[in-house]
Amino acid sequence: MSLRTLNLDDALYGYLLGHSLREHPAQTALREATSGHPHAGMQVSPEQGQLMQLLVRILGARQAIEVGVFTGYSALAVALALPDDGHLLACDISDEYTAIGRPYWEAAGVAHKIELRLAPARATLDAQLAGGAAGRYDFAFIDADKTGYDAYYERCLSLLRPGGLLAIDNVLWGGSVARTADDADTAALQALNSKLHRDERIDLAVLPIGDGLTLARKR
Repeated sequence: MSLRTLNLDDALYGYLLGHSLREHPAQTALREATSGHPHAGMQVSPEQGQLMQLLVRILGARQAIEVGVFTGYSALAVALALPDDGHLLACDISDEYTAIGRPYWEAAGVAHKIELRLAPARATLDAQLAGGAAGRYDFAFIDADKTGYDAYYERCLSLLRPGGLLAIDNVLWGGSVARTADDADTAALQALNSKLHRDERIDLAVLPIGDGLTLARKR
């Protein structure tokens, strides 16, 4: 049987980070500041943040969207990869959580690239579409309430340019998506995963990084 994916024990994970991770000091500090938070598991892993940075740079992205900011580590990662005149529209509803990250955005010198909108993301994205922003964005990242994923996907796909990239977090949901759904979040993720598999508007890859990361390139 061919090897499907490595089982990363602590030693191998430490080796991976030690031979790959290149964090800005503000990223390291924010990650450490979030580690003691009751919902610290909502933060993306550092290797996922670095992958997103690489993708943003490969795309030559200038305009990006994030749906679900939490304490701001992923926003910081993306903003660091954008050019100095780049722009990240960051959507969240929690002033409490996002306030943790804002000083680190300032410390990294990227706060001017991040436009934080504290409002329901659907309303923010709909306002962008109503304002004529369809096709203007290069990159989008979705990591928010799972039952809202399909709505966020459709809006972000409309806002992306052809060739733009959409990343969606938590798509394997701790393995729950491979079992019979007994909650709304799992059912929503299962439905979205099936939809994306059939969606001819995108090129698709699902990666077993973190809690599962979908990459969808708009055709």
